[in-house]
Amino acid sequence: MALTNFLTPFLCLGAARAFTRALIQSLSIVVISLASSSAGYGQVSPTGNGSNSGRDLPIPTAEVRAANDSGAPENWTAAYVDPVQGLSSIELARRALSSNTQLAAARLEINRASARLRQAGLRPNPTLDFLQLNGVIGTQGERGTTVGFTLPLELFGQRARRIELARAELEASVAEVADRERRLTAEARAAYVEALVALRDLDVTQKLYSLDTETARIVEIRVKEGDASPLDLNLLLAESERLSARRALIEGRLEAAAIKLKQIAGMPPDEMLRLREALDAPLLPAPSVSLDTAIEIALRTRPDLRLARLTEEVALAGYRLAKAEAAPQVSAIVTYTDVLGTFDVTPIGVLSDRDKLIGYGFSITLPILNRNQGAKEAARQAITQAQRRREFTESLVRAEVAAAYRRYEAAQASIQTYERGVIERSEKNVQTMRAAYQAGAFRVTELLVEQRRLVDSQRELIEALAERYRALSDLRAAMGIID
Repeated sequence: MALTNFLTPFLCLGAARAFTRALIQSLSIVVISLASSSAGYGQVSPTGNGSNSGRDLPIPTAEVRAANDSGAPENWTAAYVDPVQGLSSIELARRALSSNTQLAAARLEINRASARLRQAGLRPNPTLDFLQLNGVIGTQGERGTTVGFTLPLELFGQRARRIELARAELEASVAEVADRERRLTAEARAAYVEALVALRDLDVTQKLYSLDTETARIVEIRVKEGDASPLDLNLLLAESERLSARRALIEGRLEAAAIKLKQIAGMPPDEMLRLREALDAPLLPAPSVSLDTAIEIALRTRPDLRLARLTEEVALAGYRLAKAEAAPQVSAIVTYTDVLGTFDVTPIGVLSDRDKLIGYGFSITLPILNRNQGAKEAARQAITQAQRRREFTESLVRAEVAAAYRRYEAAQASIQTYERGVIERSEKNVQTMRAAYQAGAFRVTELLVEQRRLVDSQRELIEALAERYRALSDLRAAMGIID
């Protein structure tokens, strides 16, 4: 204020006025920047006007008090974060693998496939036939009984082909469950990173909100002293309310992410869930192999690729079974017949004759009309279809590994750029302009513009951190690594 009073006589001239204003701003920025660099981000002078009078702050207005009272408590993160006993993404994925009910239901398919394999190894049941013969008009005394036994014979490898198909289906079921486990692990990590993003975003928003409400208290002092316009206070309060509304949205996203994490992990809704990791310090290890090696590992270990290859084997086994079932069906037959015959007209009267006969033979179907043509053609098409899907899956695996690897490298480079100076410089700019504004060197709109530029930089950094975490998770899933 003394410097302003000293330069007041020269303000009559336009050029002198511009020079004076520039000089005031420059001196204010230099002096207050030196003071604020030791005070830390967001700290302000207790008087709000740059003086050292040490006067106590006046009681804020009801509007400012309401803004301050709506702020979250200092330990607001305790409900979501526990660096010691919280769950990491790796532990959460393991819990999902052991407790997720949908995965448990999928694992029952292995039991079903095992039962089908057992059924495929069983031989066909024999047939027992019973036939009773009785005489009709003129031969009432004649009667007989026939008992037949029929045993189907699988002579053309039908049983072996059936077992081969069932065993291939069992292996395919195991691979399918393994792929479900891989995808569930990736889903758990994706939900985990969304919660970490919300936590980081909430932390940044809360700090800015606290700074704005504190600045509003300083501006209120200046308004009462006549050093600031009521419009400045209204602009700051509007910015605080905007940040408060954003904080509410982020808290909703965080709670939704926590609910999804519990559902994926199979946790009861009322169980406490706290996170251990931070977005900028993931526990997932960084890639330690080259891209070519990562692709090689994926082609060797990916369960969905193994499933595609096994599906091709299932189709081949199905074709061989269809060919075997086109062969003639042969059955062995054994019969026992007991026949009682009566002769009425004989010189010595009525005579009876009882015959006991054993018969044997075989039954064979003649594949003339139905040679299983449709089933064999369907099996051939299934082979071609399985081959195409396996080829596509191989190309998909290569693309997913390469994409995740490149995304991780790009995100890492972006984070390093931000950490080398973007955020630090933006924070220092806001500190300097906040202090300069309190000294009267800048308008509040200029401070808010710079603060929003910092918010944008913080959000971009959060997005880069989240992209790195997602890329790490996607790369491990693409390589078939299940924790």
